[in-house]
Amino acid sequence: MAGIYIHIPFCRHKCSYCDFASFPDKIDYAEAYMACLYKELKMRGEELKGYTFDTVYFGGGTPSYIPPKLIAGAMKQVRKCFTLAKDAEITLELNPGTIGDTKVKVYKEAGINRFSIGLQTAIDEQLEDLGRIHNARDYVYATKLLTGENFSTDVMLGLKGQTKEDIRKTIELAHLCGSKHISMYALTVEDGTPIYTDYLNGELPDSDEVAEFYEYGYSLLKEKGYERYEISNFALPGYESKHNLNYWRRGEYIGVGLAASSFMCGKRFTNTFNLDEYMKCIISGFYSAITCDDVNENQAKFEFIMLGLRTKYGVSVKEYKAKFGTELGEDFPVAFKKSLQYFQLNGDNIRIKDEYMYVQNSILMPFLEELPEEETE
Repeated sequence: MAGIYIHIPFCRHKCSYCDFASFPDKIDYAEAYMACLYKELKMRGEELKGYTFDTVYFGGGTPSYIPPKLIAGAMKQVRKCFTLAKDAEITLELNPGTIGDTKVKVYKEAGINRFSIGLQTAIDEQLEDLGRIHNARDYVYATKLLTGENFSTDVMLGLKGQTKEDIRKTIELAHLCGSKHISMYALTVEDGTPIYTDYLNGELPDSDEVAEFYEYGYSLLKEKGYERYEISNFALPGYESKHNLNYWRRGEYIGVGLAASSFMCGKRFTNTFNLDEYMKCIISGFYSAITCDDVNENQAKFEFIMLGLRTKYGVSVKEYKAKFGTELGEDFPVAFKKSLQYFQLNGDNIRIKDEYMYVQNSILMPFLEELPEEETE
């Protein structure tokens, strides 16, 4: 399985928590940027002719902010330059404040068959505090435009003034509006973002409160038929995100556009975060990758364990041996012993018990600590 990620770095307004490569003041660059992105798609397509890609994902930024013809153009170029599976999942992120029936029509004609809507919270005051350009009513309008479509909703935990009742209202709104998939994330506060001041002032819920919010949200989602298939992702049966599952199964993916990351042919590489530099490189016929690292066998082993244990599917001991030729328990004897109490063992499968999923980082830390250092000559 392989995926294509396409980064659209434009938005109408920068949210207070946003640390992504996105620009609220450079929409005039959109057509020129997309022309470069089309060229990068062609360049990558020529070197990846032997691949069949199962997913395409437009992220941002706010892909729904730019003219929809540019998204349609990108899909046309993807089909021209890459081989897509017949049932390829094609996802577009959208902000409820940037959508209309004309855009939805163009997206569907272009082949977009899955949408990811950034609701975050159903409480308008919290949306305003986050710097979101929409309100809950805009979300309802967006979902009506997508009636009958496969769409996901983002929900955020740990907001200033947030209560369990707010989380209940948010999850119920997403469910009642027909969301087939709900991603429930804890707010990540990055230094340099406006919301960092709230964090320093102690105005945000602490980690224990956020953990309570998560468990509460998890129980609500479970009641409504959403199954947790990854720590932050819940879906009605059959509506899991193929694109995200590819990441967690350590599948290959190619990232196109500013700041896009890739994992192909045993290498991880990331494009520049500088818009001018990106465009200059592509216009000149060069890739804009600023990092490129080989993943050695020990790193691959840890990634296999770490990514697999994030999901309900866990890790197959047989698959581990088939991939690496060694036994998992022998490669990580200390970590495995330390973590055994948190694991549920079923035949050759190892997964983290449900009650410990939210604290999986602490469970995985011993595996990282036991990771042998790369040998240098």
